[in-house]
Amino acid sequence: MGTFFCAAMRYWLAIFPRTCIELRRWRRRARHIDDPVLRTAALEALGKRANIEGAAAFAAVMPRRRRGTLVRALIAFQAVYNYVDLLAEQSCSRRALDARRLHAALITALDPAPGHPDYYAFHSDRDDGGYLAEMVDVCRSALGALPSSATIAEATAGSAARIVDFQALSLGADRALELWVRRQSPVDESLRWWETAAAAGSSLVVHALIAAAAAPSLRGEDVAAIEAAYFPWASALHSLLDSAVDEAEDAAAGQLSLVRCYGSTAEAASRMQWLALRGLHAARALPRGRRHVVLVVAMACSYLSAPEASAPGVVALAEGVRGALGPLAIPTVTVFRVSRLVRRFAGGRHVPAVRHAPAIRLGDRGRGADVGAA
Repeated sequence: MGTFFCAAMRYWLAIFPRTCIELRRWRRRARHIDDPVLRTAALEALGKRANIEGAAAFAAVMPRRRRGTLVRALIAFQAVYNYVDLLAEQSCSRRALDARRLHAALITALDPAPGHPDYYAFHSDRDDGGYLAEMVDVCRSALGALPSSATIAEATAGSAARIVDFQALSLGADRALELWVRRQSPVDESLRWWETAAAAGSSLVVHALIAAAAAPSLRGEDVAAIEAAYFPWASALHSLLDSAVDEAEDAAAGQLSLVRCYGSTAEAASRMQWLALRGLHAARALPRGRRHVVLVVAMACSYLSAPEASAPGVVALAEGVRGALGPLAIPTVTVFRVSRLVRRFAGGRHVPAVRHAPAIRLGDRGRGADVGAA
């Protein structure tokens, strides 16, 4: 609890103001995009602040002198993800190819080598005035200024590549994502295929690794431990919670989200509670594990505090996860709810988090062989 309050104070006094400044700068830049479709997408992506602020929160547990650089890198990476995710969901005759090329920006953002591929090669709208390339360059410039950026390079590249595969396959042929997961070496035999897929689509491990790069003494074994702690447990929970709060929206659109792959609400609640427990256990085992526990709890509570978490089909999942998080969930959920109220009275509006696990079209993918045995 003490770690939570210290991190919360650092976040609201130091990280949140920097986040607001960065977002204000990117909004000014986005308004100068000439193409109206891309300009609207860029502004909408920046308006979905929940996961951008969540990414920036990883800087709150790192040394003071690196926080500004960390905030720039974390916000730029998540803003790129939000933007290309929105574009990839737009109608396109070659959606899977378009999604793969757009999301390649995530790999480039973590690569210090100069140059950019043609991110819009398969997209109908192309002229963003250099906006996407600029965000990518800001991310890799800030990341390159961190003392241990080279130490995390291989791990972050692998994580970004998983995101790209997930995003492209989720928009491809029916069952493509399931077949891809089943062809991979199992992350853990106890996971269902859609839980592994959910973990692959999460940016959480990238945030944790970027934050870790602020430590000058980071070792390769530390990187491996962080990656193993966040992927797959906390990452799967991250994407499944995102999917759960968007369940009504998916149903209205005739789409099936990953959380609907479970055979029943009770099964989904049990499995997500188990993922939360595994995620907390893995986080606690890390060096300075209390900080990582606070980050995992904060991630989950950002979804549990959303109005959608009180919907009839979601409340059981939310209660199960909240119970797994323990006493720390109560003050954390309260902080997020107060934050939403402040924004509402300040004239803002609630915008749900950008989807990290995009909805999957109805078809065989929703009921794989594992569903009955889950």
